[in-house]
Amino acid sequence: MSNLGERIKGKAEEIYGDAKERLGDALDNEQMQAEGRATELKGEARQEAAKAAERLGGMADEAKGNLKQVAGDLLNNEQMQAEGIAEELKGEARRKANQ
Repeated sequence: MSNLGERIKGKAEEIYGDAKERLGDALDNEQMQAEGRATELKGEARQEAAKAAERLGGMADEAKGNLKQVAGDLLNNEQMQAEGIAEELKGEARRKANQ
């Protein structure tokens, strides 16, 4: 499943868990409250794991772009330099979008 899919699934778990926890609170059912809280936390963790994977991917793109840019500089290849800059910026955007 894609990281976006994992984030959506995590958000759904978080919402479901919160609702179950609130229902348990309204019914004075401690077990339901605890189960709801556990599900909510599981959903939050799933979302954070997906964001961390995207940040890592962004960092890899940045590094790859930087290397390509440096290689372009060394080879005096302007197209390679431009592609490296573009890839580095793409990685930076991906990383920042998942903070």
